[in-house]
Amino acid sequence: MSAVTAVAPVDAEQTGRRVEEVLERLTASGDPAAAAAAEELVRSLMDFYGAGLARILRLLSSAPGAPSDALLGDELVAGLLVLHDLHPEDRDTRVVRALDSVREHALDVVDFDEESGTLTLRARETGGCGCGSGSGAGAREAAEAALACFAPEVRAVDVQTEPAGPALLQIGTGPAPTRTR
Repeated sequence: MSAVTAVAPVDAEQTGRRVEEVLERLTASGDPAAAAAAEELVRSLMDFYGAGLARILRLLSSAPGAPSDALLGDELVAGLLVLHDLHPEDRDTRVVRALDSVREHALDVVDFDEESGTLTLRARETGGCGCGSGSGAGAREAAEAALACFAPEVRAVDVQTEPAGPALLQIGTGPAPTRTR
């Protein structure tokens, strides 16, 4: 097995939290020089990896048949590109990509409030049963998890449910066939 395939899966959000926790512990230790050195180290590594990612994107975009859709659809890669402000897609496109990854919840974008970072979604009823599979806390949590990687500028998600419409009445296409003897 190669070194590339042997790497354990990494969650970008958890990694970010872990880095913040370590920096906070160093700050709380009372040694300002150690805390400043740790922050400088993190900043230097971020700059280094960001430059590497920028070069990878530039090289891939110039190659014929570049696998950019596969890269942009990967949560870890998308999260890194957004973190370094390198993601080639705009926020709205990334939001749609994130919601596509949780299609089972049938969510549509209603609005995005720039100031608060709140994305308002509407849960569509699916399957014609009136049950609205996209409704509830499960849809909000799924959307929040997907958006954390693809569109971290979305800081809150509000899911509205469509009001149940009238029951669908089945009407035949014409008179019933007559029987002949």
